[in-house]
Amino acid sequence: MRPRHELDAPPWQRVESTLMATSRAIREAYDARFAALGLNLTQASLLVYLAEAGPLRQTQLARRLGLGRAATGATVDALERRGLVERQADPDDRRAWLVTITASGKDCVGPINEIDRELREQLRLDISRSERQQLAELLLRLQGNLARILSEPPPAS
Repeated sequence: MRPRHELDAPPWQRVESTLMATSRAIREAYDARFAALGLNLTQASLLVYLAEAGPLRQTQLARRLGLGRAATGATVDALERRGLVERQADPDDRRAWLVTITASGKDCVGPINEIDRELREQLRLDISRSERQQLAELLLRLQGNLARILSEPPPAS
């Protein structure tokens, strides 16, 4: 018989499955809010990051946003088609391109930040600052464990 709720599941399932479900729901909430701007969370994040960091190579963007190179390329392509970013030749490396935010892209940054602020406020409702700090510390420890796991070769079957 399957437990009625994740919290009733065995310990080895409940934290991880709850974390994954929460992550998916947060992503869906951001995507739904950013849809008013014709964007998703990845696109909005890329625009805000470029506005703050300035022109970057696509590989730098991928690494800094935690995305794969192909996913970053597809995101840049979509934003470029809308005139929100553009690729420019990298003066330091003729083989590379810099991704730059355009004036239209910069116009999106204020509304993106406002949507983000409002949604974070709603997500944090009834969760104290100390609880958020504790959660952040635990998640960083979990990320460290994951980094170790992913850096090791998989166990032999």
